[in-house]
Amino acid sequence: MKLNNANLLQTKAFINGSWIQTADNYAVLNPASLVEIAQVSKCGTNECNAAIDAAQTALTPLKKMLAKDRAAILRNIAILMLENKDDLATILTTEQGKNYAEAQGEIIYSAGFFEWFAEEAKRIYGDIIPATKPNTKIMVTKEAVGVVGAITPWNFPLAMFARKFAAAFAAGCPVVWKPSEETPLSANALAVICTLAKVPQGCLNIVSGDAIEIGNALMKSSKVRKITFTGSTKTGKLLMRQAADTVKKVSLELGGNAPFIVFADADLDAAVEGALQSKFRNTGQTCVCVNRFFVHDAVYDEFIAKFAAKIAELKVGDGFMSGATQGPLINQMTFDKVATHVADAKLKGATIICGGKPHPLGGLFYEPTLISNANTDMLFNTEETFGPLAACIRFKTTEEALKLANSSETGLSAYFYTKDLALAFQVAERLEVGMIGINDGIISNEVAPFGGVKESGIGREGSKYGIDEYLNIKYTLIAGL
Repeated sequence: MKLNNANLLQTKAFINGSWIQTADNYAVLNPASLVEIAQVSKCGTNECNAAIDAAQTALTPLKKMLAKDRAAILRNIAILMLENKDDLATILTTEQGKNYAEAQGEIIYSAGFFEWFAEEAKRIYGDIIPATKPNTKIMVTKEAVGVVGAITPWNFPLAMFARKFAAAFAAGCPVVWKPSEETPLSANALAVICTLAKVPQGCLNIVSGDAIEIGNALMKSSKVRKITFTGSTKTGKLLMRQAADTVKKVSLELGGNAPFIVFADADLDAAVEGALQSKFRNTGQTCVCVNRFFVHDAVYDEFIAKFAAKIAELKVGDGFMSGATQGPLINQMTFDKVATHVADAKLKGATIICGGKPHPLGGLFYEPTLISNANTDMLFNTEETFGPLAACIRFKTTEEALKLANSSETGLSAYFYTKDLALAFQVAERLEVGMIGINDGIISNEVAPFGGVKESGIGREGSKYGIDEYLNIKYTLIAGL
């Protein structure tokens, strides 16, 4: 791996401002080649507890730091990320597999959260409430919730943490970060950036390795007052149950099963472009990626034909290969799930329009796949595929489309295409999701609230609402005035 700044490649744990070598290591593989990239320090209970203690020590000084000073540090992180964009993207592509252009996009997207919350740090406002008794004042203030445990996935290893850490630090909360074992090098590179930006010692700690031990240490500790997690609904439910023992505040960004509805009056070229962006970004490995396509019967065949033509233009290969748009899947389990969903659809009567099998490159590469004549009995309809599979179901009425879209137990995102303004408002109001894209397949940004409803999670990230997840409200009655 060739980097302009070799110091960005770190393999040790980061605790209390120092790089710590643990007794054991684990291997990090390049998913494109399955070649080992590095041996990374494997953390467990002891390292996690040390990180929690460091964060607890850092809490009071961080809370006392002026908001404008926290803001300046966050802004410096954003600047440094952009200055080191190419190196950060190189590390990201190497260990995660997404194409280099997408990796660069993730760096820019991540930096946006640091810039945004640099401003929000200065806008943690309170209230004076009209008193109910003479000679008194009622004052409401907001203060940092305390030490935060952050657990993030591998698909957007920098962006998922940026949304959490930027808000937490802006609020005055130190963080213990457990990144995915698939992508620890990107996490460590961010620690280098944060050190250069003068993040105080103990305010950021990174422990990767034994997920069970680290998770248990975070959940059992009474010092950890907040858990923020992005990952599967199954794991989120477990963390929520564990958080009850110490009554931690929780934010959960969980699995999705996003519907994409194409109404009869839709601009089909625009719908196809949006479908392509939403479905095949990061090789289909995004929580807001489309999982179920519902296409009106009147335009079904035309949409399929146009979509297939665009999918055929996608180029599969190593993320550093010129023109590559589709990288490998992250691991064998993810690869096998895609293959299982395709096989299940074929068995239940679906037609493979394109793809439908492992790519000739071998390894973890799978062909971008389009399926027609799909139905609700197929696995993809109830399970998040998390891979390059687009399956299309016909519908005839708006009521039918809404019933299909809302049939999932999850409710993270949804997309639909129509030229009818009245229909757009009606459908948007009735979709049971936290985020909606109307005539657009890319909806994520730092200024809008990110999160879902139902089993897709609790809380919101980004936007002006994101910092509230890391604040407690305190009421003070002042008498004798």
